[in-house]
Amino acid sequence: MKKIFNNSISLFIIAVILMIIIPLPAFFLDMMFIINIALSVVILITTMYIKEALEFSVFPSLLLITTLFRLSLNISSTRLILSNEGNAGAVIATFGNFVLQGNAVIGFIVFIIIVLVQFIVITKGAERIAEVTARFTLDAMPGKQMAIDADLSSGLISEEQARLRRSNIQREADFYGAMDGATKFVKGDSIMSIVITAINFIGGVIIGMVQGGSTFSEVLQTFSIATVGDGLVSQVPALLISTATSMIVTRAASESSLNVDLTKQFRSQPMSLIISGIVLVIMGMIPGFPKLQVFTLAFILIFLGYKLYRSNEIYEMKNNEAEEKENEPAPTEDEYFRNIDNIYELIQIDPVEMEVGYSLIPLVDESSGGSFIDRVVMFRRQFATEMGMVVPSVRLRDNGYLNPNEYIIKLKGEEVAKGEILVDYYLALDPGNLTGEVDGIETIEPAYGIPSKWIAKDKKELAEIYGYTVIDPLSVLVTHLSEVIRVHSHELLSRQDINQLVDNLKKTNEPLVEEVVPSIVSYGNLQKILGNLLREGIPIKDMETILETISDYGNSVKDTEVLTEYIRQALKRTITHKWSEGGQIKVITLSTDVEKLIINSINKNDKANYLSIDPELMQKLVGQLIEEINKIKNDINIPIIMTSPFVRGYFRKLLDQFYPKAVVLSFNEIDNSVQIQALGNISI
Repeated sequence: MKKIFNNSISLFIIAVILMIIIPLPAFFLDMMFIINIALSVVILITTMYIKEALEFSVFPSLLLITTLFRLSLNISSTRLILSNEGNAGAVIATFGNFVLQGNAVIGFIVFIIIVLVQFIVITKGAERIAEVTARFTLDAMPGKQMAIDADLSSGLISEEQARLRRSNIQREADFYGAMDGATKFVKGDSIMSIVITAINFIGGVIIGMVQGGSTFSEVLQTFSIATVGDGLVSQVPALLISTATSMIVTRAASESSLNVDLTKQFRSQPMSLIISGIVLVIMGMIPGFPKLQVFTLAFILIFLGYKLYRSNEIYEMKNNEAEEKENEPAPTEDEYFRNIDNIYELIQIDPVEMEVGYSLIPLVDESSGGSFIDRVVMFRRQFATEMGMVVPSVRLRDNGYLNPNEYIIKLKGEEVAKGEILVDYYLALDPGNLTGEVDGIETIEPAYGIPSKWIAKDKKELAEIYGYTVIDPLSVLVTHLSEVIRVHSHELLSRQDINQLVDNLKKTNEPLVEEVVPSIVSYGNLQKILGNLLREGIPIKDMETILETISDYGNSVKDTEVLTEYIRQALKRTITHKWSEGGQIKVITLSTDVEKLIINSINKNDKANYLSIDPELMQKLVGQLIEEINKIKNDINIPIIMTSPFVRGYFRKLLDQFYPKAVVLSFNEIDNSVQIQALGNISI
């Protein structure tokens, strides 16, 4: 059934061609005439409701199909009129009798007027508009393409948006070019209607008098009704289609559908209605004019104009009041803070805030062409996909107390990082395998602490040839901000974020959420658990596995630290994928003596367990760890320490004070498919 529907247009066109050849019964022909009229009305109404021509881009092809359909019906009706003594169905007879009203001359005159109106007025105008529009559209294509390229290069639009705009320009040119040719169908249809009507009438008279033996008056009465009826049945849909053609090629300056545009634009000019009503009143005073009709219409126009004038006046008054409020001088600081409610604004804290010196404003200000906000949005989307957490909005401020090239990153109102950027330079990072040196200003890359140089723009290509990694100033700023957010993501995870994560999971697994939250774990404890995972760089996007693990152990285990360890083991595939490379993971291990020392140093209190090791011994452990890390720093970027499951959490807390960048994993958190390669060992 679906295949038949998809090929229905092809089948319809074949059926139309067959109708030209195969004789049709009167009943079936009546049905086809009704379908033709209905289809024409649908097309006309559609052209009124579209906002732009490309919304009805199939119109040129549809114009050909409907024209062919009408001509096939004309041929079929001509066959019936000439072969059946003028009887070609109820539709043709009804149209003929209704228009003729017993007078063949009047019927022919009405028919000819309709054809001429369509041919000379509507079709001719549509043809001219389509021709001019097609020419102007083609001439404007290069300028539009250049505008798209300029917007793309300046970052105002994306590559996908640019591709869509280019496609629309090409489609628009193709459409108006097709419309220029398609209007010829309407013109030819009008000419053929006159020819077919003449053939029907002359042929009918000849057949009626020669073969039927009827008198001239009888033949004239019979075939005039059929001829005029047939002409009108074809010309009424043709007139509708011709009007639709004109409608669609005149939609150049429309912002909405025709109904909305007309209503909006007439409503904006109420005085034109009032003046028109006054003119009608003056005309009604002329002797002989029908005063009832004239004065009634004049009253309606004046009344509508007055109502629209009053509504526009009220609207303008409200706009003026709003503008006056906007233009009112701002209250002084003392006046503003007299209202106690305004003081609460002073204690509001933004989760993430960045303050910049005045030289960096062009980098972050959208009105100055900066794309900082777009880059932050891209990072937010990437971080959500990777870690399962949505980064809050970043508040930007300019700070006159900072150095011009300096910026500060704050979390919850407190400074956590700062840096300096030279806007007119590039940052060249040394990856360690340079083939040459480039002169520049020595500095340290702010996000990762890599030795680097600020180099002039004209040295960018030379630096890349020598092997430097060259970064533009905006990328340096965004990279530093994104790295700060990654490191402190557990601090940014709010209770509101937890509610949204739970609500999001509820859409796909409502029974699990209702079972676990808050009956087994409260929102506060869930926030602590997810914060523990984020603190060590573990994604929390698999909320289903996290809550299932809490459901399995949460009734017997209330310590959030222990629950976090169980969840980490459940997320072993995620952890393995994050820290392994090439099917193996390179680690530093702890000796049995060190693990026993840590286990024996665990103390308990009423609230939680904590580690208590002799400071001298602790210093020795950390020193040996740093020594092992320095040995293998050329083989791995981030040191990974492997421990037993019970020791992992305590050793991680120990390292946080001395080497927070290290990753501590347990054997139960590594998938069996990955090979563990020990590059060092820590022992006492």
